[in-house]
Amino acid sequence: MSDQPFGFSNRDDDDDRKRGDEPSGSGAGDPFGFGMAGSGAGGFDPAQLGQMLTSLGQMLSGMGQGMGQPGSEQGGPVNYDVAKRLARQQLGASVTPVSAGTVSAVADAAHLAELWLDGATTLPAGATKTAAWTANDWIEETLPTWQRLCDPVAQQISGMWTANLPEEAKQFAAPMMGMLGQMGGLAFGSQLGQALGQLAKEVLTSTDIGLPLGPAGTAALLPAAISEFSAGLEQPESEIMVFLAAREAAHQRLFGHVPWLRQQVLGAVEDYARGIKMDFSALEEAAQGIDPMSLTDPSKLEEILSQGTFEPQTTPEQKQALERLETLLALIEGWVQVVVSEAVGERLPGAGALAETLRRRRATGGPAEQTFATLVGLELRPRKLREAAALWQRLTTDAGMEARDGIWAHPDLLPDASDLDSPAGFIDAVIGGGTNAFDDPLAQLAETEAREREERNKSGEPGDKPGESGGTASS
Repeated sequence: MSDQPFGFSNRDDDDDRKRGDEPSGSGAGDPFGFGMAGSGAGGFDPAQLGQMLTSLGQMLSGMGQGMGQPGSEQGGPVNYDVAKRLARQQLGASVTPVSAGTVSAVADAAHLAELWLDGATTLPAGATKTAAWTANDWIEETLPTWQRLCDPVAQQISGMWTANLPEEAKQFAAPMMGMLGQMGGLAFGSQLGQALGQLAKEVLTSTDIGLPLGPAGTAALLPAAISEFSAGLEQPESEIMVFLAAREAAHQRLFGHVPWLRQQVLGAVEDYARGIKMDFSALEEAAQGIDPMSLTDPSKLEEILSQGTFEPQTTPEQKQALERLETLLALIEGWVQVVVSEAVGERLPGAGALAETLRRRRATGGPAEQTFATLVGLELRPRKLREAAALWQRLTTDAGMEARDGIWAHPDLLPDASDLDSPAGFIDAVIGGGTNAFDDPLAQLAETEAREREERNKSGEPGDKPGESGGTASS
């Protein structure tokens, strides 16, 4: 599988790709290989467009026969029916259900972990339900969140197919645009299904990659994957189960009681998507010379995508969005690491070794690395994780648990990437002259929201009008 978003190759920095090697005829420089008016001898040629759309139609027909499903919803930017089917195919014909004894063991581990966490963080329990999932359960329960993560990227790319057509081509091809969108949905669904199928075999909990992928308030562990993970380790599997349950519970506390956190993560992905720029010069070549029937094989579609037919051009805005997302995920993981270590460190002698094993798992291309590199082009660097954990640990030691957790009261209070590289100034602001800002995080949050409402009212921006309360108006 390609390690670029949706199988695209990022070669915008490749100086060896010379545009002079491209043909200079009517297809040069246009996203669909057509000469725009004045760019070639013949200008826009409807016959040429018709030939290309016929080829694309044959491609789509072949994919639909092999991968479509009657009654399925295929109108979005990603075909999630295809994604789910391909993901399940990788798991095999049958998945062993979780036994009643294992379900009970998971519940006991989660209960014990919550008790220990009560003394390690001011954030109360965030999970109202504990579940033991199979790999199939993980696919089913997390797909809605994957849809929120993947749709912005896929939507942006799909929209460019139309946006980059010449105006004459847009008018001529209007009836065919739905077909192009359906083809893109199948392509993206195939790539996502391949990624999720592999990931479902490896994840240990619902938050294993640092995001709340499952339903809100549900702490979930995957016993089969945990058993495989435990093989060869020195610690008993029961202790490993408690350790992982503590990590899951800590994630649930953070996402359950920091209401803006989920949207911050998704917003960073959307910012990334808005900055995508594509090179469509290879589209005509991809549409021609392909046997439509060969696309009934999902691996063939994967091969086409991995060849770099579409090439994203990294923009400064994208780099900033990826840095924000990387930093935020590192802060989440680092906080969980510190809190769990404090909660179980003296109770589980092997906790330190387990934490190191998970760090190495992430560093060598574990689920988080592979998934984000595949789906949004992000690699969560282990260096950032270590530095984020070090910052949270110093805050715990120097400023106390309440001040540390109070930083999550508002996104403006969080450290940024530069603070992770050089945390001394940030920590001094918490324990020194800026301490008052963290004494009462709820009061700080209320003050910030009130100030933002006042600024909106003065500027006339949409929001709370004078005389209205800060609550959400009824629809």
